[in-house]
Amino acid sequence: MLSIHSTSVELEGVHTDIMIQGFADRILVLVTQMGKVGNLIQASIPLTTPLLSAQEDSLLPSPPAAIQLTPLLGEAKKMAVDRRSVVVGIALRDADERKTFHGVMDYIGRLIRE
Repeated sequence: MLSIHSTSVELEGVHTDIMIQGFADRILVLVTQMGKVGNLIQASIPLTTPLLSAQEDSLLPSPPAAIQLTPLLGEAKKMAVDRRSVVVGIALRDADERKTFHGVMDYIGRLIRE
């Protein structure tokens, strides 16, 4: 079953759409202020890296140092289903990057908790 969470918010005075959709083999996160997908990046954790237990005081734990970031063009390679990759599509307008980043992360956290 696919789970979809989405919201529209205003960040730094710019309309922003945020969507998270879970698939069997990966999670898709789209953040756009331009009405398009933008750049696609896939982040995955190698099978040789141990998974850390979730910390209750932090919603989004720090990624392991061994995380792999892969720019995607066309079709992505097959990934192990026990560790879903995260594919992020991002298209943001020029603004205060730090404030926009914190705003996006705050709203993603809210969507995850729903």
